Parts: sequence; structure tokens; C-alpha cells
Amino acid sequence: MISITSKSVYALSALVELAHHEGGDPIPVSEIARRRELPSQFLEQLFGTLRRANIVSSRRGVKGGYILAKPANEITALEVVQTLDGEIAEEQLSVAPWGEVVGALRQQLAERDLATLAEAESSEAGGAMYYI
Repeated sequence: MISITSKSVYALSALVELAHHEGGDPIPVSEIARRRELPSQFLEQLFGTLRRANIVSSRRGVKGGYILAKPANEITALEVVQTLDGEIAEEQLSVAPWGEVVGALRQQLAERDLATLAEAESSEAGGAMYYI
């Protein structure tokens, strides 16, 4: 069964926030949650899973928080989704007509890394503004 839940959606949003600040100081989960308008406690649980999967790393203390555990261009959306929602199973690729759909989904998620998602988000935000 293919299921992409709010866990993956929230996590990708939070990870894109970290990608925007790659190389900077760690960011507390509460700050990421505030910036992205996400539930802080839920995000804290997700980051525990992401830390164990070596997608993020944490630092304790006054200047503590989370940073990406590896470069943003090495973390794909597929890796995040499969970490939180389970494998998008290869055996589903052989079940017609879903094989093409599942294959396309896997490919799209695999082709999008956090750096690409952050860049796309910046481009959208930096677009022309129109006033009426």
C-alpha cells in the first residue's frame, strides 16, 4: 500500500527550512515549527525518527537544535518519505495498472533533494509581486 501521510509532508517542510540555513547554527524544533506553522510536539517526534535515520543531527545546550546530518543535495524526498511512512515497495511495480504510477512516484521523489526543494521554494517566494 502506498501512503504518504502528514508525517512526511511536515517533515519535508521542516527539512527544507533546515536546508535554507545549511551551514548555519542549529535551529530549535520550536523555531522551525513557528516558522513553518507546524505542531511543535509532532515535529519533535518526527525529528527523533529522522535523527535515528541520520537525516538530521541534534546539538544540546543553549545554542542547541537541529541541523542536516549530510548535505541537502544528498537527502532525497524519497528517503524522507520511506523513513517516515515505510517503503514504497518494489513488488507494487508489477501490479498493473499501478506499476507505472508507483514507478513514477518513486522517480519523482528520488529526483527531488532538499537543496532542489529549497531552491524551488526560494524561487516561488522571490517571484514578482502584483498589487491591485
